Amino acid sequence: MMVVYAIASIEHNYIYVGMTNNLENRLARHNGGRERTTRFYAPFKTIYVEECNDRESARVREKYWRSGVGKEKLRELRNKKMLEWRNW
Repeated sequence: MMVVYAIASIEHNYIYVGMTNNLENRLARHNGGRERTTRFYAPFKTIYVEECNDRESARVREKYWRSGVGKEKLRELRNKKMLEWRNW
């Protein structure tokens, strides 16, 4: 099973969308600075997770979330979650 995920930088205005078969390990790599693309934006919090049956369907969903419409929805979701994190 594959997972499509979106993470938001806590300190910067940056959202990353990716897919993996081991979400826990992948998030640890992002937050540990071991991914070149996200290294300078760490630390991250998860804002969205979607399970997919196979790699092909995960790739389709990942492309959607990286599109303009998908990114806009993720920004709205991130903004809601940021309010929750601050009030927690």
